[in-house]
Amino acid sequence: MSGSRAFVTLGMFIIDEFTYADENGEPTGKTSSSQENWWRRHLCNGWSTDLVRLISFVVFQCFIMAFMYFARLPPHQVGMIVDKGHDFPPEIQVELEKYGSDMWMFRNQPEALTTRALNSYRGDIRKIRITPRDLNGTKLEQPRNLHFICSPSRASVIMSEVNSVPGWNPTTIYEPIPVGDRCIPEELPALKDVLPSISILSPNAEEALSLLSYSLPPNKISIEHAASKFLELGVKDAVIIRSGAMGAYIITSDRGGRWISAFWNDAEHVVDVTGAGNSFLGGLAAGLEISGNDIYEAIFYATVSASFTIEQPGLPILTNDGWNGDSPFSRLDALKKRH
Repeated sequence: MSGSRAFVTLGMFIIDEFTYADENGEPTGKTSSSQENWWRRHLCNGWSTDLVRLISFVVFQCFIMAFMYFARLPPHQVGMIVDKGHDFPPEIQVELEKYGSDMWMFRNQPEALTTRALNSYRGDIRKIRITPRDLNGTKLEQPRNLHFICSPSRASVIMSEVNSVPGWNPTTIYEPIPVGDRCIPEELPALKDVLPSISILSPNAEEALSLLSYSLPPNKISIEHAASKFLELGVKDAVIIRSGAMGAYIITSDRGGRWISAFWNDAEHVVDVTGAGNSFLGGLAAGLEISGNDIYEAIFYATVSASFTIEQPGLPILTNDGWNGDSPFSRLDALKKRH
């Protein structure tokens, strides 16, 4: 059973709700472009027009794009648990299964509400935690690549469960939970404890500097220092710091550090960065599968994966040629030519 799937995430399925308000918190009446209308037409009949409800959750974007277009892997090579509360819209399950029903493991939670997040950045509701034990005995158990996003303390619990499974040695891709929650200096001791078990550590720049008590805002020099420090603290394979318009900085002990530029860094193309980090890391996992675990090659796939996510609120539009009418392979070639 070990390695039956290429990639599984322990991230939660979240239905995002987007609101638009001015500096005083008053609704602006702003809509969310054609993406909003697409989801409303296909999924959201009868839902309030005061909120834009789009599906945007941990690494879903990159499941389809990175694996089905880059790696040409069928849906049964990727997986995610979807916890369905009693309010779960049945139309969403129908749409998800169109991408490949075998990638989803739906779990009914009749006594609970479906996890939702309010993207006004004033708060969210996230109740159900997913751990490696939830994969045991299921079609998702023992994947080759395992992604998780949580606090350092929680990461220690996850890795203890991974290490308790005989013969399972996945590539672990750890994304610390965002600033303002657990990427704080007080979590650094817990992070030090778990880093020797982590294959790839990938915070964003603000998270990295906050954990190490470095000054903000980030710049390339401080980001490089932070990445070197995390490597020194014991990360097994690589540190990748996702740095927005500056791109991404990767460092390993045997090949040194390198910057990879962002595919887009202009206001015309960067519409909404929600989910970009998740898509980046899913694309990274796809790149590892394709390249035979060459992480310096995989980071190009990661960057392209994120480029589609930031072009609109919510999910990219799936087309016959790729996403948003563009081919991931074309973007991959263009990005490589820049370097």
